[in-house]
Amino acid sequence: MIFLKSEGELELMHRANVLVHRALELVREAAAPGVTTAELDELAENLIREGGGRPAFKGYCGFPATLCTSVNDEIVHGIPSPKVVLAEGDILSVDCGAVVEGYYGDAAVTFAVGKASSEAERLMETTRRCLEDAVDQVRPGSRLGDIGAAVQRRAEAAGFGVVREFVGHGIGRSLHEDPQVPNFGKPGTGLQLKPGLVLAIEPMITAGSWRVRVDDDGWTARTEDGKLAAHFEYSVAVTANGPRVLGFEES
Repeated sequence: MIFLKSEGELELMHRANVLVHRALELVREAAAPGVTTAELDELAENLIREGGGRPAFKGYCGFPATLCTSVNDEIVHGIPSPKVVLAEGDILSVDCGAVVEGYYGDAAVTFAVGKASSEAERLMETTRRCLEDAVDQVRPGSRLGDIGAAVQRRAEAAGFGVVREFVGHGIGRSLHEDPQVPNFGKPGTGLQLKPGLVLAIEPMITAGSWRVRVDDDGWTARTEDGKLAAHFEYSVAVTANGPRVLGFEES
C-alpha cells in the first residue's frame, strides 16, 4: 500500500532527517585512523537521543546498533564493533535512521578515512552523483523506472556495477514502506509519482561485479569479488514543485 504524506507528516519526517544528517556529519568528523566503528555508533546514538529522537535501526529485525558501518568491500548493513578499527585509506559507508514522534528519517554517505585511492574517490563521487541524478527525477508524473534508470546510466557509463539485491524504499510511519525503489530500470516504467510520496533513494555502486554475498553474521553484505563499494542515500519527498530532500532546508 502506498501512503501519501501531509505537510504535517513531512515536517516530522524532516525533523527526523535533520537528526540523521547531523549524526552523519558528526561521524564523518570523528572518523580517523585508529577509531573504531563502535565509537562512531555511540556518538550517533547519543546525538539522536539528545535531539529528541530514537535510533531507527537499533532493534529493527534484531539489528544491534544505531548505524550500519560498512568498510571497503562491504556494501551495506555492516555492524559497528570495537574490533573494527579504521585505517588510513579505508572508505566507510555509514547508513543512519532516526524516529521523531513516530516518523522516520533515513540517509547514508560514504567517505574516505584520511586519503583514499583515486579509484575509491572516483567510485564515491560517481555514487554521489548517481543519487543527485535520481533525486532530479522525483517529480509528479515521473515514474519509478526513471529513478532507477538515472542511477544505472551514470554508474555503468563510469564502468561501475549497480547492486540489484538491495533497493531503496518508501518511508514514513515505517522504516520500509511501499514502493521498492530499484537502482536500475527503464525510463517511463513503474509507479507514477504523486505529491506526498516519500522515497528513500539509495544507490549502492561497486567497483566491479554487482553481485553480493552476506557474511555469517546474517547482516553484513559485501561485494562477491572483494572490490570496493559505495552507498549514498536521501529521504526525498515528491512535491508539486519537484523534489524535497528532507533534513537539509530550514523549516
